[in-house]
Amino acid sequence: MKSGEHFLLSIPVVGWVLTRTDGRSPRRLAALAAYGLGLGVLIDLDHFVLARLRVGDWHHLTDCLRDPKRVFVDQENLFEGTGEMASLRLLSHVLIGGALIALARRVSRPAERLTESVFFVHVLADLLRDNEIV
Repeated sequence: MKSGEHFLLSIPVVGWVLTRTDGRSPRRLAALAAYGLGLGVLIDLDHFVLARLRVGDWHHLTDCLRDPKRVFVDQENLFEGTGEMASLRLLSHVLIGGALIALARRVSRPAERLTESVFFVHVLADLLRDNEIV
């Protein structure tokens, strides 16, 4: 799934979790919202690590750093030549998600709920796209 789609899916998830948050401090809510929206998209940075493991170098990352607009306009071809990474990508998301949920639990209950919810929707969206359901 593309980054923009993950961002759009994260908006209602973050909103739903924040409406159920006890603390109503505007700064805290803004920080949680930024965290949740960022998390919904930035979890996909693990794709660069997986590409490195598959091809043996960092050229996929360095190509994007040299030409950042590719991340927005050419997402279909960012990981060309890496082979099929769907199962590795999902495994990586689950491992990273589990670790981040455990860390978020130590920070606060709202951070934990937000992390769980965003990761669930992200992985579900990837599964639905990978299986051509949406």
